[in-house]
Amino acid sequence: MSLNDPQWGNRGGDGGGGRRPNQGPPDLEQLWRDLNRRLSGIFDRKKPGGPRGDEPGDGGGRPPPIPFNFRFLGGGIGVLLALVLVVWLASGFYIVDESQRGLVLQFGRYKASVESGLRWRLPYPIQSHELVNVSGVRTIEIGYRGSEKNKVLKEALMLTDDENIINIQFAVQYILKDPVDYIFNNRNPDEAVMQVAETAIREIVGKNRMDFVLYEGREQIAVSAAKLMQDVLDRYKTGILISKVTMQNAQPP
Repeated sequence: MSLNDPQWGNRGGDGGGGRRPNQGPPDLEQLWRDLNRRLSGIFDRKKPGGPRGDEPGDGGGRPPPIPFNFRFLGGGIGVLLALVLVVWLASGFYIVDESQRGLVLQFGRYKASVESGLRWRLPYPIQSHELVNVSGVRTIEIGYRGSEKNKVLKEALMLTDDENIINIQFAVQYILKDPVDYIFNNRNPDEAVMQVAETAIREIVGKNRMDFVLYEGREQIAVSAAKLMQDVLDRYKTGILISKVTMQNAQPP
């Protein structure tokens, strides 16, 4: 056999009738046609009576294969991307109740305040929102928890001007006057109100005699404590408005 023979080295190995080893990869359109032909054969066999020669098709009663089309594949991806975009944009809708105020944040920073109703913002992660209850009354208890019998002595015991120790239990009620300051200037609002309230009461009690604190001066001490608390909270821009201070109990220990 001559070495110049173009078939030398290519015979055998694949039975003489298969694809030669140096042949390139199969064409995508050919693979698509083969897949359609096989699927058509499977579904035709499941039909009652099997395929008939008088049906239109490619000779065996099978329908012609669907041609491979890259535009069809690209169109499906486009529809999927459009659906994802619609869902992402729809996630920006939210509802603000009548008792709430909505705060819109852009990349974690305060952007705007919105009133009640159906609202929309740019979806996460561009924008987010927080809902703050601005009409609810919050209550802090000083010197007790839940009931006057559950005393917290480290908060309740105070020293008067005449060096007497008394036990005072009181409650502080407050609302929000500025939700932006309340959210962004307070790490723990209830704790801040409790510390300010305890400090204010101790200062006022320390300037008055025991009889005045226990009897005739209880209402005046509550009013003075509320005013002093409000001054301190405004100084630190907490967004909190003291609505009422109530003396629950005041007696010698």
